[in-house]
Amino acid sequence: MKNRSFCACGLLFSAAASSIGANSAEAQDKPLTARDVIARIQTHVGIPWQHETVDTFKAGNPDAQLKGIAVTMMATLDVLQRAAAAGQNLIITHEPTFYNHQDKPDLEQKEYDPVLAAKRTFIQEHNLVIWRFHDHWHRMKPDGIEAGMAHALGWEKFQDPSNQYLFAVPETDLEHLASDLKSRLKVRVMRVVGDPKLKVMKVALVPGASGFVKEASALEISDVQVLVTGEPREWETVEYVADAVTEGKRKALIILGHIPSEQAGMEECARWLKTFVGEVPVEFVPAHEPFWAPME
Repeated sequence: MKNRSFCACGLLFSAAASSIGANSAEAQDKPLTARDVIARIQTHVGIPWQHETVDTFKAGNPDAQLKGIAVTMMATLDVLQRAAAAGQNLIITHEPTFYNHQDKPDLEQKEYDPVLAAKRTFIQEHNLVIWRFHDHWHRMKPDGIEAGMAHALGWEKFQDPSNQYLFAVPETDLEHLASDLKSRLKVRVMRVVGDPKLKVMKVALVPGASGFVKEASALEISDVQVLVTGEPREWETVEYVADAVTEGKRKALIILGHIPSEQAGMEECARWLKTFVGEVPVEFVPAHEPFWAPME
């Protein structure tokens, strides 16, 4: 009787183990989707996920099987074409795809704009899935964009431990600093406000289009000589710095352009993503700087 009982238990255990094995194999065979990847990102960012955020799907089917992931600063049509040609059907972009912050063009533009229509058509025809990663990448500790930019510039050792946006650089002048940034970040068109011979020892690096309040706050720090940023408004921060220079204050502004000011931050994102997504290729696809300057 005991032997029969033991046998029965063994059979039950064997059946349960087979069931678990089958479920495990089924889970392993389940194709990876965009929704799966975003769920992993949400668990790895290390901060609570915000309900009010632009970090959402913008186009495509989140449950489509993934072939590859393209990480980019801006999902321009050129980036989408290169990603599609490389077999990457999930595009993780830092900035908007459809020309405004919420990726919600107004009704008239939706109905009549041929540029918008052509971009949407390309996305649909190539079964691309687009997801934006902006708010939480900036809110990570450290800010993912700032970390990538500091790495690209070789400035990690100059970074203020109490304020990640401030850097105590070896003494130089504004002209040489601007030239070095242009070279390291491969900027085609850069604009600078201030005296080229201004001695520089403290820099605030505030990428992107952070707005006048943040930009002016950085410049108000007494020992900061230069603000390096991406896309300031000319009638706000640019005018502010121009007036400061006229007043004799030791202040300057270096405008990199939006894409060059954050590009390395999304290259950092691709490196980070590879640490927990291994089933499909993850590649950084740089967005091309759109500006050029005529020959003098």
